Amino acid sequence: MTNSKDRLRLWLRLLKITRGIESRLRDALRREFDTTLPRFDMMAALSRHPEGLKMSALSGVLRVSNGNVTGIVDRLSAEGLTERMPVPGDRRAMMVRLTTDGQAEFARQAEAHEGWVDELLGDFTADEARTLATRLMQLAEKQDKKEMTNAL
Repeated sequence: MTNSKDRLRLWLRLLKITRGIESRLRDALRREFDTTLPRFDMMAALSRHPEGLKMSALSGVLRVSNGNVTGIVDRLSAEGLTERMPVPGDRRAMMVRLTTDGQAEFARQAEAHEGWVDELLGDFTADEARTLATRLMQLAEKQDKKEMTNAL
């Protein structure tokens, strides 16, 4: 078998397992917390930036449109989980950050999420998981560099 066929088979297997895991995580978030994966992802991004992020930066981190970010922030803000703040010196820009309630809620969800992922990937030893994660990160970094080069 050629190398390209092996790589194609790898891609298809990665895609299948990723979609399956994502589907299970979506279901668990909906069932346990009455929330969605995009909302969880946004709260996760904001938890890594306690000072807040500009809406445009949040779009970039999540790799989604500004419109998608605005809709999710609107809903999270209505529930008291995020807050918007003006950006000094830029009347058009807004910063978003988790509220204290948002931080507490994200901590609850993140703990459950980690347990679900641990269970779903429990067939991997810690060493196997680290090795595979490192290799996939290297691949992602290489792809990001290619995207940046092509964008110039």
